[in-house]
Amino acid sequence: MRPGDIVLAHRLEADLDFFDSNNRSLPGIHNATRRKVFLEQLIESIRRIKYVAIVRTRKLSGRRADPNDTLFDPLKAAILYQQQGYIEDAYWMVFFFVHFGKHVRAGWRYAREIYGRLGDGMKWDWASTSADPSGFRAWLDTHQSVLKRQGVPGGFGNHRKYESLDAYSPNGTGSVVESYINWVAPPRTHQELMECTYQKANGNKRLAFDYLYESMRVIARFGRLARFDYLTMIGKLSLARIEPGSTYMQGSTGPVDGARILFGTNSSPKTLDRWLVELGTQLRVDMQVLEDALCNWQKNPDIFIPFRG
Repeated sequence: MRPGDIVLAHRLEADLDFFDSNNRSLPGIHNATRRKVFLEQLIESIRRIKYVAIVRTRKLSGRRADPNDTLFDPLKAAILYQQQGYIEDAYWMVFFFVHFGKHVRAGWRYAREIYGRLGDGMKWDWASTSADPSGFRAWLDTHQSVLKRQGVPGGFGNHRKYESLDAYSPNGTGSVVESYINWVAPPRTHQELMECTYQKANGNKRLAFDYLYESMRVIARFGRLARFDYLTMIGKLSLARIEPGSTYMQGSTGPVDGARILFGTNSSPKTLDRWLVELGTQLRVDMQVLEDALCNWQKNPDIFIPFRG
């Protein structure tokens, strides 16, 4: 644990003690080792989520948004586009960030090469892709062998490791992209979609998040985690006025397993979600922190293993 995190660790531990004694027992961390590891995972999650706010304050190189540059990073590209007023492309880069993920060896290669059309001088940006999803699919199909070429690391990120670059299968990237476009429903813009949902929720950020979360079921291969990650990211970037009101346990595996260890029960995801909302209030952390920390902690509750994509 970093020296600067000691004060935070003491505060979180005191809040855990209070919750354990006065609200609901947390037998999963009565063991001193497991308690320490859980605290480390909480702090790691807080740090990782704060990273976005920190990056937004920095001066970013334009190379981060250039798909012909190996420094390309879709999250930083989203921040650059937002700062430059290209809001629709900022949303599009968040979609790339979530769908492709960062591969442990290949980095952002899939996102970079597809967005930059393998360096042909054009881009599959939001305007061109949303106007011609069939053309995008045809291009993706034609360039499969180049994208998946031998001798060059490639692949999706850890949370997306079962995804496919296939252009025409129901579960491939072609279908994911087209169903995402259909969800936004051009000529409606992302921003119009978000604002309309916010108004429908009467200005309730958590209800707006929930409406959007449910509406995203139409996007191919965007399950619980992809929808949660996408929406929490656009919230953190202040692209939309939304925030999660729960950990959205239903349909998860890792976070549910972690919550069951923590509470020492085999209760339903719905019940666990309710308890975690109470715990999050006590700890003064948002729901993404708890969801992320539990998912990583359950992998090895006795040894701290930092998440690395």
